[in-house]
Amino acid sequence: MRVILITDVDSVGRMGEIKEIKNGLARNYLIPQKMAIRATPGNIKIWEQKSNIIQKREEGLKAEAQGFASKLDGASVTIPVKVGEDNKLFGSVTSQNISDALKEIGLEVSRKNIELDSPIKEIGTHNISVRLFHEVAANITVEVQGYDADGNIVEFIAEPEPVVEIEAAEATEMETVVETEEESEEEMEETKEEE
Repeated sequence: MRVILITDVDSVGRMGEIKEIKNGLARNYLIPQKMAIRATPGNIKIWEQKSNIIQKREEGLKAEAQGFASKLDGASVTIPVKVGEDNKLFGSVTSQNISDALKEIGLEVSRKNIELDSPIKEIGTHNISVRLFHEVAANITVEVQGYDADGNIVEFIAEPEPVVEIEAAEATEMETVVETEEESEEEMEETKEEE
């Protein structure tokens, strides 16, 4: 079914777009929720007239988002959390926690705009992207600072990655293979000489 989107719909399209979507999605969700209308010739004509207004509104929102992104870009927030043994957090840091921390420094951002794949479960510094508009994003730094039961700050110590000496192991393995081949050749020559 062809519909005209009245509002922005995640993973479907933006306001004013004419989309071909599944009938069930249109009839059961988009049209009853007043997110879309059928794309009839009369409705298309009406939306073409409104498209200039929509485009100006979009440009204004984008400019506003870009201005806010310049303030937000590079911002840094510290979030204190309790930690247990092995510097494991009690719970995790979510997009809501980050939104609250940004609000404390005067930058109000909805938790829905914070792009966090999964909640943060480790202390340390994390780079997070904040989507403010369709093409406008800002990067912030979130410092998750751990406190133990006594209220002391727990230092973040990155665990060194295990160093695997692959080259040395491969060289030893290759020497063993070469020695084995040489030994088997010598044994074959000795066997031929004995015969």
